[in-house]
Parts: sequence; C-alpha cells; structure tokens
Amino acid sequence: MAIPKQILSYLEKNKIKYEAIEHRPVFTAWDLVQTLHLKKPEEAVKTLIFNIDNEHVLILLPPNKNFDKAKFKNLMNALRKKQGLKGVKKMDFVKEAWMKKNIKIGKLGAVPPFGKLLNLPVFADNIVLKQKKVLVSGGDHNVSLKISIKDFIKLEEPIKGSFSQKK
Repeated sequence: MAIPKQILSYLEKNKIKYEAIEHRPVFTAWDLVQTLHLKKPEEAVKTLIFNIDNEHVLILLPPNKNFDKAKFKNLMNALRKKQGLKGVKKMDFVKEAWMKKNIKIGKLGAVPPFGKLLNLPVFADNIVLKQKKVLVSGGDHNVSLKISIKDFIKLEEPIKGSFSQKK
C-alpha cells in the first residue's frame, strides 16, 4: 500500500479514524465507484484543483456529477464581496505543469482532499457533505481512504456550497 507518510501522519496527528481500501489502479473517482461496485456513487469524492485569479483551491464533488462553473463562480463572487474584494475574472483547471511543481503529496491524478495539508482552501459540494462516510484519494491510484464526513468537516472546515450538476 502506498499512502504517502504525510497523509498518514496528518490523519493520525489529528486523531482521524480511517480505513485504507486497496483496489486495482483507478484514475477517476467514477472508476473507483465502478471498481468497488458502490451503490451510492456520492460516497466517493473527486478532487479538482482550480486556479481562480491565481488563487488555487480544492473542489470536492461526487463522481456522478459535473462541476457547474457558473454556480461556483457565483459562490466565489459572494464570498469575495463579503471580503470587500473584486469578483472572479478568470477561473480554470490548473495545468499539469503546476500540479507537478506544487503538489508534492501523492501521485499526479490522485490528489488527496486535504487542503490544510496542501495549503489550499477546500470547497465541498453539499451532496458530498450529506454522506455519512466518504471514500477519498489516498494519494495513490490503488488505495482510497474511507473516513467519516463529520471527521472530514472537523479536520478541513470546507466551504460548503452547491456547485455540481447532472452529467
């Protein structure tokens, strides 16, 4: 099993219980749903990294939904307005080169959802936060971590919102 030591230390230091689940290599959260034959796809989490006006954020979605850029932009604009900041001008997925340079924990394409560990704010879609337990990337393509959503919320304090849409 290849869970990076930084992730294990982070979880143990914060007294977060987890179950490591080994599986065949998967490269998307939807592949994970299919591989583990999950009845509720929302129990798995896909982690995206977006660049918003040169600020990078983690976005957590259920694998059976698409990212709704317009809804997320509205959420970001509302948050920025509260802070007295200007609205979002540019928003897009980070480039692979940025990932290789800046995400030092886990393999490319297996980003763990631990923003505090990665020094990135976390935004979680409400559908993800309604689950009792979720499967998240363990930093490798062949291992996932099952953790309670209550523990995840306590650990990461994600910004909540509705920014997913039907595929």
